[in-house]
Amino acid sequence: MKKLSVTFLAILVLLSFGACEKKSPKPAETVVPVKTVALETVPNANTAPDFSLIEVNTGKRIKLSDYRGKIVILDFWATWCPPCKAEIPAFVKLQDKYRNDGLVILGVALDDETRVKNFYKQNNMNYPVVLGNREVANQYGGIQGIPTTFVIDKKGNKAREYVGYRPDTVFEEDFLSLK
Repeated sequence: MKKLSVTFLAILVLLSFGACEKKSPKPAETVVPVKTVALETVPNANTAPDFSLIEVNTGKRIKLSDYRGKIVILDFWATWCPPCKAEIPAFVKLQDKYRNDGLVILGVALDDETRVKNFYKQNNMNYPVVLGNREVANQYGGIQGIPTTFVIDKKGNKAREYVGYRPDTVFEEDFLSLK
């Protein structure tokens, strides 16, 4: 009788878990998010490392510290990554909507320069994209998967980190909460 009760309880738990899974639809091109970290709970992890990289559209050198006083969505991505490509139209819309309110989207492409330049033009990207490298990826924790996106506050501190696709509403809520 005990075995039957335990088995029945286990089946109920599994069925209820399955029902929860169905309640949260995912966009067709998404990857199941790997992690979300509230960095304010991680000691000494808050300061976003500064870097100086070349912007693909202008060829000018950009430093993260150039954007101090603004909220920065720093997105590590690549042209061959479907979830990365799925996020870009939302970043373009967010940049248009909040540019005058102190939002900066900054892409860090971990990819070939020619592909990134072509992709930038074909997708009408309206925010700066720099060519990343291993050193910068390591400064940000050794980027383990892309997209990896950091939300950086006006003081230059990492407020959030997301690994995997996120809808634009997540980044919009983060921006509005830090504004």
